Amino acid sequence: MEAESEPYVRLATMRQLHQAVADLNTARSLADTLQTVADGIVAGLGYELACVNLVRPDGDLVVAAFAGNHAAEALITGRVGSRASWERRLAMGEIWDELRFIPHTDGWILLDDDVPQWHTEGPEPRFEDEWHPQDRLYAPMYASGGGSDLLGVISVDRPRNGRRPGAWGREALQMYASQSAIAISNARLRANMQRALVRLEREQQALRASEESFRQAFEYAPSGMAIAEMGGDQHGRLLRTNDALCRLLGRPASVLRRYSFADLVHPEDIGTLLRTSAEGGRAELRLGRRDGTYLWVSLRNSVVADTADGPRFLLTHVEDIEERKRHELNLAHRASHDALTGLPNSAELRARLGARLCNRPHAVATTDVEALDAAYGDVDDARAQGYPPGGPGAGPFDHHVHAVAPDTEHDDGSKGLAVLFCDLDGFKSINDRFGHHTGDAVLIEVARRLTTCVRDGDTVARLGGDEFVVLADGLGAADAADLAVRLRNAIIPPIRVDGRAVRVGASFGIGWAACGMTAEEVLRSADQRMYIEKRSRSKVHRRAG
Repeated sequence: MEAESEPYVRLATMRQLHQAVADLNTARSLADTLQTVADGIVAGLGYELACVNLVRPDGDLVVAAFAGNHAAEALITGRVGSRASWERRLAMGEIWDELRFIPHTDGWILLDDDVPQWHTEGPEPRFEDEWHPQDRLYAPMYASGGGSDLLGVISVDRPRNGRRPGAWGREALQMYASQSAIAISNARLRANMQRALVRLEREQQALRASEESFRQAFEYAPSGMAIAEMGGDQHGRLLRTNDALCRLLGRPASVLRRYSFADLVHPEDIGTLLRTSAEGGRAELRLGRRDGTYLWVSLRNSVVADTADGPRFLLTHVEDIEERKRHELNLAHRASHDALTGLPNSAELRARLGARLCNRPHAVATTDVEALDAAYGDVDDARAQGYPPGGPGAGPFDHHVHAVAPDTEHDDGSKGLAVLFCDLDGFKSINDRFGHHTGDAVLIEVARRLTTCVRDGDTVARLGGDEFVVLADGLGAADAADLAVRLRNAIIPPIRVDGRAVRVGASFGIGWAACGMTAEEVLRSADQRMYIEKRSRSKVHRRAG
């Protein structure tokens, strides 16, 4: 470009700029648009080299087009510069409105960054505004006509007049960068639309081709399939079922169309079914058969939506999992029960005991306002927030019944959760004299006798070895002592094994579960009381064999 004062230069530049912008609008693809941007700078704006750096989805910038030098184009096209390096360059340059200029005196700092660049050798400038071979000029391109959404950066080099651009040249480059950003955005939009149209046509073809495939897959699927209505008064009604589902439930398709899954599900599983139907998820539940039995199935729902009216029906896949469920229940029972006696094991005992305990002791009554204030702060505030009688520790609407240990010294008639720790006397001698086979038989019989002496809701567990624990809720101190006597008397009678009668005794320790204690603390307390009771009894009373 020549001196800005010459109007004919401006007019010629405007014509060239107009032609370059017109060429942008005729590009057929995004790649053509990018190359046209680079070519327009060389052809219309008076620079010998132009490079278009496009922002990738990951934020880095790739050299997408180059014009003016075939050797440079082959060298750097396709190379990537990190976003951080580019932001550093745009931040450190001299601000020429929207442009950024980095003179050669500052550019040495950037020689080692990862931005792809090309330099030509040349003499040092003789004048103040003469272009140096290592000067850099960047024109950022922003999407949507400006803002901070960077679309790419145009870099230019070697003005043909050998001078740094003046005000008019800068404005022309800035206008061209703005028009280029619009052209690139439009080219991307067209490319996306074309891809969307191609994809839509392929999807329509696939949909038409798959309708018959779906019908055959539905009808002849080896597992149960159903289509149910969704929404309205007939929500959940079965519209269509395949042969596999009819065989699974023992009902013909004409009969199943009178039902919904809510009519067939086990009463205990209705909540699971409703959640699954609402969310379009999966669940394992029981469905009723024609003979009145229930079958465990895996039920998977897919909500099929109409583009205009929203969800219309559910596509349901029903798979028979009866055998697997039976196996899982068996494994769960093994994990929580003793393999020898069939009683709950140590882990199950601790789980049941822990379920009755919370970490806050039930130490005060709601009528004792001063005690409540001391324990929990202002009691009126606590009541206003809906906290239960035990205080705010458990949260509002907490219906936890606190476990409280009765007063064993003064029988006030209170009831609690008794923990009876039982240790067999003389069992080791039986194992030593007659072998483990006899010992196992004794443990099995002791477990049976303990179980027959307790109520249905009580727990008899084998803690390990010859130790047993009984959990009995709702007992007073005297009741627990009577129960221990009954259990001991049930164990004492001889046990016949392989024609031989053997006897074991039993020592019981009675502990009480109370909120504020852990399960381990409760069991340790009962264990200690058992050892106290064992030592207090004479050796003759503990003899067995």
